[in-house]
Amino acid sequence: MSVSTASDPPASDPRASDPKAAAAEARYAEATQLQLTWWRFRRHKLAVVSLFVIALFYGIAIFADFLAASDPHATDARRSFIPPQGIHLFDENGFNPHVYGLRGVRNPRTFQLSYSPDPARKLPVRLFTRGYTYNLLGLIETDIHLFGIEGGRPGEGIFLLGTDQLGRDLYSRMMVATRVSLSIGLAGVTLSLFLGVLLGGISGLYGGWVDLLIQRLIELLRSVPTIPLWMGLAAALPRTWSVIEVYFAITIIISLIGWTDLARVVRGRFLALREEDFVVAAELSGASQGRIIFRHMLPSFASHVIAATSLALPAMIISETSLSFLGLGLRPPAVSWGILLQDAQNIQVLAGAPWLLSAAVPVTLVILAFNFLGDGLRDAADPYG
Repeated sequence: MSVSTASDPPASDPRASDPKAAAAEARYAEATQLQLTWWRFRRHKLAVVSLFVIALFYGIAIFADFLAASDPHATDARRSFIPPQGIHLFDENGFNPHVYGLRGVRNPRTFQLSYSPDPARKLPVRLFTRGYTYNLLGLIETDIHLFGIEGGRPGEGIFLLGTDQLGRDLYSRMMVATRVSLSIGLAGVTLSLFLGVLLGGISGLYGGWVDLLIQRLIELLRSVPTIPLWMGLAAALPRTWSVIEVYFAITIIISLIGWTDLARVVRGRFLALREEDFVVAAELSGASQGRIIFRHMLPSFASHVIAATSLALPAMIISETSLSFLGLGLRPPAVSWGILLQDAQNIQVLAGAPWLLSAAVPVTLVILAFNFLGDGLRDAADPYG
C-alpha cells in the first residue's frame, strides 16, 4: 500500500498529467504586474487596434512635413475653394498615377471661380518629389516629400482634401495640425501627470492639514466652470506673444486644470498603501519621502496611472481644439485641428465647401481610439479582472 505525501499533487490535479498547464501556471506566478497587464491587454482586441491607430497618428505627427504635399502656409487666391482631387492610378498606357488639371469658370452672379477637372491635362504623381524646405525631425534640412506632382501650371498641385478660402492645401495643413494638437495633448498630460502624482502622493502620504489643503484646492478648481475659466486665462495672454509662447501658455493652462482627477486617484491608492509593511520598512530604514513615493509606492500601481493617463489625453486634445475653435487658443499662423475647424463656423462657406469639415475626422478618430485604449488598459490593470 502506497502512502501519499504532502509534496505529491492530488490525483485529480490536472497539473499532474498536463505539464503545459503547470508551466503556464508557473509562468503567471513569476510574472510581474506589468507583464500580467500586458497579457490581459492583448486579449482586448479593440484596445489593441486603437493602440495601432494612435501609433499611426503619432507617426504622422513626427513626419508631418515629409507627408505634406505642399507648403501648408502658402496662400494663392487663384486656387480658393478647390474641391478634393482623386488620384487616378491607371490610364490608357497602364499604371500611371496622375491627377487631372483644373479649369476654373467664374460664376456670373457670385463672381467666384468654380473648378472642375480637365481630363485632357494629366499631371503625373511621383514619390519622393522635391518641394518646400523643412527640418526633418527638427535636425536634418531637406526638401524631399513623400509624393507630389511633376509639371503643372502656377497654382496647380495635388489637393487630396481640397483648399480653403486662401488657397491653402487642407491635406498638408492637416498633417501639420496633427503634430501640433497631439504634441499639446502629450505635453499637457506629462505636466498634469507630474502634478497629479506629486500632489496626490503628498496628500495621501502625509494626511492631516496637508491633505485638507490639497483637497480644498482640488475642489476649488473643479467647482469653477471650465469654459469661463479657459476664456479668462486665454484672454489674459498678450496679443503680442509669438506662436511658441502661446503654445507653451496653452499647454500650461490645460495642465493646471487637468491634474485634479489623477491626484484624487493617486491619493486614494496612497491612503491604502501607506500602512503596508514595505512602506513602514522604508520609513524605518531612513528613506526620504520622495524615494518612498516614486520608488516604492508609485510602481505598485503604475498600471493604474498609465490607464488614467491614456484617458486624460483625449480630454487635453479636446481642450486645445475647443479653445482654438473658439478663438481663445492658438492663433494663426499656427495650425491645429481647432484652427482648421474655425473655417467651418460660417454656414454659408460650409455650404459651398463642405470639405472644410474634414478636420473633424482625425479629432473623432483620435478621441475614440484613446478612449478605447483607456478602457482596455483599465480592464487589464484591474487585479480582480
